Amino acid sequence: MKIIEDHLDCTYEIPLIQEAETSFESMLDKYNIHLKRRAVKTLQINIGKLCNQACTHCHVEAGPKRPENMELNTVNRILELIRKDLLIETIDITGGAPELNPFFRYLVQELTKIHKKIIVRCNLTVLFEENQEDTPDFFADNKVEIVASLPCYIEENVNSQRGKDVFKKSVKALQILNNLGYGVAGSGLFLNLVYNPIGEHLPPEQTQLESDYKSHLKSEFNIVFNQLFTITNMPIKRYEHMLIRDGKMKDYMRLLTDNFNPIAAKEVMCQDLISISWDGEIYDCDFNQMLEIPLNWNRKTIWDINNFSDIGQDIAFARHCFGCAAGTGSSCSGALL
Repeated sequence: MKIIEDHLDCTYEIPLIQEAETSFESMLDKYNIHLKRRAVKTLQINIGKLCNQACTHCHVEAGPKRPENMELNTVNRILELIRKDLLIETIDITGGAPELNPFFRYLVQELTKIHKKIIVRCNLTVLFEENQEDTPDFFADNKVEIVASLPCYIEENVNSQRGKDVFKKSVKALQILNNLGYGVAGSGLFLNLVYNPIGEHLPPEQTQLESDYKSHLKSEFNIVFNQLFTITNMPIKRYEHMLIRDGKMKDYMRLLTDNFNPIAAKEVMCQDLISISWDGEIYDCDFNQMLEIPLNWNRKTIWDINNFSDIGQDIAFARHCFGCAAGTGSSCSGALL
């Protein structure tokens, strides 16, 4: 199998690597790969499923009607654990649209006091929601690193995946952030964009696509940014429902398993990252969280531990893990290779 995609539609040619196996664990065994958790360096916090968008590929199934939002006592317990753990370097805040959580700014301000690297995953359009007008300035004041969703530089493709007029709002938001210094060389304010495929494809080579993004966004909209992260669509939740509806689930899973890359598999992010849900449950990654697959298949919360080192080394795997190990690999920070 080989997927051929059109360059003008933010798509590329993806080569085959390997034939399919029945499970992710069996593929790891085939290549004698033994994955265990190392020291946790990145703590990803999903502070709610409330979002102003409802994207077709969303593995969180976030949307305007989702009631799940992290409460203050949960935020404070996470902060308590972070203050005790000197090994954690990065706090990655996600949602939903994390900015819509009433304790979002409190969390960021407390993390700033303890000098942790703070990443916020922003869908850009949330900046135009009520009471969010000063959010870009809040980001800049706290030197938050922004990871912003922009699945293509073509307006039609973005709107088809994320909703009507999302592209125009996203462009305007990026221009606002640029005016504050985000993405500008030497500013110390980092703005990274996220690409994920429009169709049932793997992401293209990250470096070349980043160059294309930078050229197009600069020439058309005078937008600059630091890095592009290419992320594979995970076959779970809303994206899985779409694949099943269109009769493409089997083909997509075959695409992922056929393109299993043992070198990428050795670099999967769950070795250095754990994910905390809005209600305080602990997971190996954000994807396992959405499937409610607990640590090593045993439920554990932030109130069950005294330190993040208490969670152990075992990692729970399932078939969606092929998405992280296919092609050049995929993580919350883009390609693994």
